[in-house]
Amino acid sequence: MKQSVRTRPDGSKRPLSGDYDTALLDLDGVVYAGGEAIVHAVDSLGTARESGMHLAYVTNNAARTPETVAEHLTELGVPAEPADVITSAQAVARLIADQLPSGSRVLVIGAEGLRVALRERGLVPVDSADEDPAAVAQGFGGMDMPWSRLAEASYAVARGVPWYASNTDLTIPSARGIAPGNGSAVQVVRIATGAEPQVAGKPLPPMHRETILRTGAQRPLVVGDRLDTDIEGAHVGGVDSLLVLTGVTTAAELLAARPEHRPTYVAEDLRALLEPHPAVEGSAGEGFRCGGWSASADGDALVLDGEGERIDALRALCAAAWTAAGEGSCTLDAGKALARLGW
Repeated sequence: MKQSVRTRPDGSKRPLSGDYDTALLDLDGVVYAGGEAIVHAVDSLGTARESGMHLAYVTNNAARTPETVAEHLTELGVPAEPADVITSAQAVARLIADQLPSGSRVLVIGAEGLRVALRERGLVPVDSADEDPAAVAQGFGGMDMPWSRLAEASYAVARGVPWYASNTDLTIPSARGIAPGNGSAVQVVRIATGAEPQVAGKPLPPMHRETILRTGAQRPLVVGDRLDTDIEGAHVGGVDSLLVLTGVTTAAELLAARPEHRPTYVAEDLRALLEPHPAVEGSAGEGFRCGGWSASADGDALVLDGEGERIDALRALCAAAWTAAGEGSCTLDAGKALARLGW
């Protein structure tokens, strides 16, 4: 069944931690950045957990094991168990195991997290295309992964070995800025071989399936900072989502979002889990109102009037932009309105 086109963020009279049983939280750009906790993340997650919300950490980064991720979160002040962490390595390992017999050899192009996930599914990691692998599994291998590993993948894929990728995120945030992600490395093998991998990570169904299987969530809320993975993944899975503006997505990109990239809720940071969300009211003819702000489309630009919390202004602008765009991407000029808000 085709989902209806979202034309405005939703409101919620209760805190989101009371309306949803499980928060499916992305990590980079949501909980931490460059390994350090994002402002308000630790306290907000602690309060949400105390209120009874189950917290699960869902990452497209296949390099680290769930144990390592849980240790890192606990060190930051966010107590977590390995079972609370779901990775794209686990999703791609299940995808491969569903298609190959137990004991099959898999050429690993990635880090320890991918090896551990493959072993968990009864598969045997190998390091060379000459070890007769039945599949190639490619995941993020860290900043020091040698070029020779990409060559090894290319040798096997060119021979017709089935190719799987944990995810295709082109970039990954780091302490020094935005760095190439696994998708950039996948592109290298794609160019060298002309082949296409089966992909497991967000926003595709294997990752959503892995997450629901491992968490048992009945009413989940996806929380992320990326439109093309977190929010689109929620859209594919048919569940609600919260976009926080602590990561890679800018306010301008949010206003231009296509239907599959439009989140249910919009907030500045994880404090949004603990707060009601004001509804956006109005229509294209009379303008859209949220908090003390009103927003409308005027000619080829978005116009903003009023005062109050700037996140309420952004919610009103989303309604004006998404309504004007319909099933496309908004092309109205939002520069003046966003500059007024400091975005």
